[in-house]
Amino acid sequence: MEPLVTVERVCVRGGLYEVDLAQAECHPVYWNQADKIPVMRGQWFIDGTWQPLEEEESNLIEQEHLSCFRGQQIEESFDTEVSKSIDGKDAVHSFKLTRNHVDWHNMDEVYIYSDATTSKIARTVTQKLGFSKASSSGTRLHRGYVEEASLEDKPSQTTHIVFVVHGIGQKMDQGRIIKNTAMMREAARKIEERHFSNHATHVEFLPVEWRSKLTLDGDTVDSITPDKVRGLRDMLNSSAMDIMYYTSPLYRDELVKGLQQELNRLYSLFCSRNPDFEEKGGKVSIVSHSLGCVITYDIMTGWNPVRFYEQLMQREDELPDEGWMSYEERHLLDELYITKRRLREIEERLNGLKSSSMTQIPALKFKVENFFCMGSPLAVFLALRGIRPGNTGSQDHILPREICNRLLNIFHPTDPVAYRLEPLILKHYSNISPVQIHWYNTSNPLPYEHMKPCFLHPCKESTSVSENEGISTLPSPVTSPVLSRRHYGESITNIGKASILGAASIGKGLGGMLFSRFGRSSTAQPSETPKDSMEDEKKPVASPPTTTVATQTLPHSSSGFLDSALELDHRIDFELREGLVESRYWSAVTSHTAYWSSLDVALFLLTFMHKHEHDDNAKPDLDPI
Repeated sequence: MEPLVTVERVCVRGGLYEVDLAQAECHPVYWNQADKIPVMRGQWFIDGTWQPLEEEESNLIEQEHLSCFRGQQIEESFDTEVSKSIDGKDAVHSFKLTRNHVDWHNMDEVYIYSDATTSKIARTVTQKLGFSKASSSGTRLHRGYVEEASLEDKPSQTTHIVFVVHGIGQKMDQGRIIKNTAMMREAARKIEERHFSNHATHVEFLPVEWRSKLTLDGDTVDSITPDKVRGLRDMLNSSAMDIMYYTSPLYRDELVKGLQQELNRLYSLFCSRNPDFEEKGGKVSIVSHSLGCVITYDIMTGWNPVRFYEQLMQREDELPDEGWMSYEERHLLDELYITKRRLREIEERLNGLKSSSMTQIPALKFKVENFFCMGSPLAVFLALRGIRPGNTGSQDHILPREICNRLLNIFHPTDPVAYRLEPLILKHYSNISPVQIHWYNTSNPLPYEHMKPCFLHPCKESTSVSENEGISTLPSPVTSPVLSRRHYGESITNIGKASILGAASIGKGLGGMLFSRFGRSSTAQPSETPKDSMEDEKKPVASPPTTTVATQTLPHSSSGFLDSALELDHRIDFELREGLVESRYWSAVTSHTAYWSSLDVALFLLTFMHKHEHDDNAKPDLDPI
């Protein structure tokens, strides 16, 4: 019996895939993929296009070539132009294939010819006219590719990995997070070539698919779903049902453990394949989308609804009962309070002994450098858990820095699922504009840390503006940008508004609601920057009488900017800019899934991931982004 030879798999595409040479298949390393990726070995290539021949024909030609020219040395450089015409009679060797035949004129001059009837007729005619066989119908072949591989072709070592966590809807479209991560990776590669080509940091994006492995209720929900409008119901069961699962005390823990185990599995697998990653100080960031932000946050902080409920019950027990009680009832109640207090002291001592004898294992095997939330409802969940604004501008109020170095909340202004986080730390930040994310093609943008907070509504505390005037002149803090926006596509917006108004006047239903939700900031645009309007439209525009109110500032501000003593340590909310010609009605539907392929988002992510390089330099202000 022949001994079994194990061929080591070959890593390709920066280590994301590996090739099984025996099976001639390529498989992803960090995620599952149903479709097999066939791999073809290229040996003989067509001149000019440098496309490989089919592997079956290529293997036959290779065997014939070796039998004739084994031991002879092939030239190292290839001539990309077709050599001088060689008559077919000068062929030193020929080899017949199924539909073609190959002629060797020497070791380097190899031509393939089609044996189809039309090709034979054309070849006969051209040869009678005086043309050579090779120049008339032959295609030159090259053994080996035009460029030889070198060690420099290997991509640089990964120094920063990014776990990309999906939200709801993964059951409805399995594998979507893999495609979304691929789009984000491709956008990041374009930005790296443009802005970070000379940087030592190499960022790799890995998808975290946690939904498909969960069992949850099995098919119970599907079995109780009515058959009418089944398509819509199945879509809701596969998407919005994930939110109900997470709020369920029965299934929430399964969702949390599913994501936690997948994050730790991917990190351990990556470190095993890149043993120098931890030794060289490799960093880890997480990009989460939608509900994935909430689950990731709860994993990092260890938030548990059971402990939260116990704390609430404990507070209720400590509250005195103001109702009338007899002396005996009061006496028994006092003894009950003393007993409960004593019981809590014993429990605390017991927990202290357990914690001292047993080291608590952290939920994640790595520290998170940056936590990017995209289209995140995390602020709503925190508000419903009782989080209220504090007095300090520290991120520790909602996410301690010892757990995660930096929290960043990215959202599109019309994303209906996204909410702001900064007002949960300092209340007055509800009137502070989120930071505008730079366009990827902006030249010499101002660094984010140098951008001063400015007000959304400087006249918010003023009572001189009537309610109707305030609605028509003040922009919505959610749908309007902070910086002056030029009025590209204003006619399209007006057309859309007119259609909504027409629908509202007929049905007084959905159209009216849409106009009241998205229309107010469109009407407010002329009062934001009358100067820019004049420049863009090339005609004088009279400033509304209320624009003088919009330039007023709050008492504790100067020049429209916030006092430094009332600022956050770091900005958290970052808002994408709306398109030049963009309908907000359509954006409200599409914006929640528009982050993956955005070059603006890719530039923003890489800016903060490369930031530690500049922090370590002697001149930290020289930030190119």
